Amino acid sequence: MAIDIKLPELGENIDSADVLNVLVKTGDKIEKDQGVIEIETDKATIEVPATAAGTVKEVLIKSGDKIKVGQTILKVDDGGSNGKAAEAMKPAEEKIETEKEEVRTENKTAVNTAPAAKAGGSKIIEMTLPELGENIESADVLNVLVKTGDKIEKDQGILEIETDKATIEVPATVSGKVVEVIIKSGEKAKVGQTLIKVETGESVEAVIEKATVKEETFTETAPVHHVEKKVETPAAVSETKIPSERDLQPPVLKGAAPAAPSVRRLARELGVDINQVKGTGPNGRISDEDVKYFVKKFSEGKISTPSVGVKQEPLPDFSKFGSIEKKPMSNIRAKTAEHLSYAWSTIPHVTQHDNADITELERIRKSFNPKIEKAGGKLTVTAILLKVVTSALKVFPQFNSSIDMDKKEIIYKKYYNVGVAVDTEHGLIVPVIKNVDQKNLVELSVELNTIAEKARIRKTSLEELQGGCFTITNLGGIGGTAFTPIINSPEVAILGVSRSSFQPVYNDGKFEPRLILPLSLSYDHRIIDGADAARFLRWVCEALEQPIKILIEG
Repeated sequence: MAIDIKLPELGENIDSADVLNVLVKTGDKIEKDQGVIEIETDKATIEVPATAAGTVKEVLIKSGDKIKVGQTILKVDDGGSNGKAAEAMKPAEEKIETEKEEVRTENKTAVNTAPAAKAGGSKIIEMTLPELGENIESADVLNVLVKTGDKIEKDQGILEIETDKATIEVPATVSGKVVEVIIKSGEKAKVGQTLIKVETGESVEAVIEKATVKEETFTETAPVHHVEKKVETPAAVSETKIPSERDLQPPVLKGAAPAAPSVRRLARELGVDINQVKGTGPNGRISDEDVKYFVKKFSEGKISTPSVGVKQEPLPDFSKFGSIEKKPMSNIRAKTAEHLSYAWSTIPHVTQHDNADITELERIRKSFNPKIEKAGGKLTVTAILLKVVTSALKVFPQFNSSIDMDKKEIIYKKYYNVGVAVDTEHGLIVPVIKNVDQKNLVELSVELNTIAEKARIRKTSLEELQGGCFTITNLGGIGGTAFTPIINSPEVAILGVSRSSFQPVYNDGKFEPRLILPLSLSYDHRIIDGADAARFLRWVCEALEQPIKILIEG
């Protein structure tokens, strides 16, 4: 029996991935749980396992494709008897489909030829593109709203057009049945050009008279959409008919995002700048679904928008100044850019700096490191900070929380998962060590070494990237004396570690060389006050200087 192997769920808010490598080909025999493709999401590189064993009948994707969750990637024959039965049924199914297609063709022909057979009061009326305003001779057809066979009412919108001044919905001038649609989406229509043909029972004279009146009305109301609006006096307003919702559509300037009036209205109602929405239709056309998807991603923190009052400036043509090279962002880099932009624009950041004297800690670290190396790890300052920070989170629970601004709630977490930022050639990755409070330094050192290596070779699993409460980012191996790390939303704080150095410290009447570690704590000022941040960081410094503090207070 043929079995479809589909792209499984990849984790919270991940609905697609890029195919890096297809590991099987048609004819291959595969086992259940065998890797069939390698994909890259915006968080990690993953090998997708087969959900069934059998022979690969068809490979439906290739390297470089972007695939969605639930999409079929392979068809596998498991060798069962049902497969033969299904093959035997195919000719019958194909025959049924052929017969259906013939019936559809016959029906279509009947619809197209029916108006010609009609006689008496039934007439065929050609609807043309009316006058659109001064100096406007043509328009681009954005969307045809009717199809052959539709019954339409007078004043019903039949197509959406875009001129260089406005986006307009063209109404029907008569009621009847559409017998032919002449215009197509994406075409340019001229004033007076036939758009559709409609069968109606009215006399030709009456229809022509009404169509003429409608064209005049349309020409008079079209300027409502224009940029230059005419201010009317109250008396003039009282003599004018109440404008429809379409008439109240704000002007759409040349070069604006391509979207129908109804889509623009939805965007306004949802508080979305339509120009920031990416359209998935022809020529980047924006639909209702595109607007809703944008709102969904924004609410999930997947899309960031410019700060209020900050204009998004276009980039200059850099090639005018010299040679350039363009490279697409990797998924990880693009995701990092989006996520940090969102965090920076929505979280009021404040950074607190302090220094820890780790002279004695460094001596202890070096003495215990050989034992931990035998276990497969390495006792680093980051590993020690995992334990110290976890103890600090217990003493200061507001640092182990998240904010729900919609519900005006603070979510306090009773678990302690700490993320560690890892610098890789593909971008910044933050794997999470779970239940730090339940592990000793040997276990943490080994796990830290393992996840860091997996991150560098792009083998981190989705589970290892989720559930963080707090993040540590250590730049000490590179250099620097201080920096301002950006909070990893929805967390509320992040600890930055810079390079330690020996400094003269005045002690008991004399200067002594002491190893000083600079620490930088960025925190969310919506929930954490400056005094609490200073206390938290000082607690961390004191715990590094006197580790017994962890046993007494942590």
